[in-house]
Amino acid sequence: QGRMVETGGGSVQAGGSLTLSCAETEYENCAYDMSWFRQAPGKEREFVPSITSDGTTTYAESVKGRFTMSQGIAKKTTYLQMDSMKPEYRVMYICLINSRQSGCPINLWGQGTQVTVAT
Repeated sequence: QGRMVETGGGSVQAGGSLTLSCAETEYENCAYDMSWFRQAPGKEREFVPSITSDGTTTYAESVKGRFTMSQGIAKKTTYLQMDSMKPEYRVMYICLINSRQSGCPINLWGQGTQVTVAT
């Protein structure tokens, strides 16, 4: 099924930076398209950025120019560099991965990592 490990959440002041990472650690030979979503308490989950296994990135308008998504060489790990962060409270950032390869995980969600950006 796959195993996801997300790290990097925490608290920061507005205008500051955080870097999140997400890795699939169970399947050695799988490459993934990877996305980040975020969900604030009581609100719907929203798309943040995505990166395909061939390196194409897409960003939500709200984070363009501030967030940068990258991928490890093995296409099993993704990093989200978040700069010039805006205030938010206990928002869960959740990673989603999909592989195009037979026998590899699809639609696998991580458990999320929490972010608070203080004013």
